Amino acid sequence: MMSAPIPSNESERLNALRQHNILDTLPEEVYDEVTKIASEICGTPTALLTMVDKDRQWFKSKQGFDVDETPREISFCAHAIINPDEPFIVEDARYDERFHDNPLVAKDPKIVFYAGVPVKSADGHALGTLCVIDTRPRELTEQKIQSLKALAKLVNVHFELRKMKLVLEERERVLHQARQLSTSFDNEVQNMLRNNQVTPGSSPFRANRHLFERTASGI
Repeated sequence: MMSAPIPSNESERLNALRQHNILDTLPEEVYDEVTKIASEICGTPTALLTMVDKDRQWFKSKQGFDVDETPREISFCAHAIINPDEPFIVEDARYDERFHDNPLVAKDPKIVFYAGVPVKSADGHALGTLCVIDTRPRELTEQKIQSLKALAKLVNVHFELRKMKLVLEERERVLHQARQLSTSFDNEVQNMLRNNQVTPGSSPFRANRHLFERTASGI
């Protein structure tokens, strides 16, 4: 068995994967629909949306597959991400020197056919693949390969929209905390002014105002 080489940009690629905050998240209908369509288009019993992590490949969506992840060292998808711009196709893994003794081939699920298209971040890093799998030899027509590539592009777009949504949600959370802090600060100052405990130029006032401004500047 031949494990895939590590991409030359591996640290940047893993950083891009982390930024998407998608590993170990719950299933999402939009991605399940994509893998269903991929399986139907290619006529395969299995379709996966995989994320290639440092030591594993994790499945964001899966059709016809029971496990949630497998070791990266035996992953077909680890080979597929080496060239982010091209599909990776193995028509019969039993006779391919890279995979013939791979546990995924020699034992269950007894993979024979694999076709994967890299899914990428906006800056072109391969995060994983959209792939289809069968237990018998296959050839995909050019039309089906193009359809698989089109589905992978849809995933790319949705990944970026999902990432932007998470960023906006985090900003809203920080803004909400800043508003709460501002309200608490103003109430505290008003109470202290009413009780003649502080004047706007006194050190407690300046210290609390500095705390608020420092918090707000981090938004």
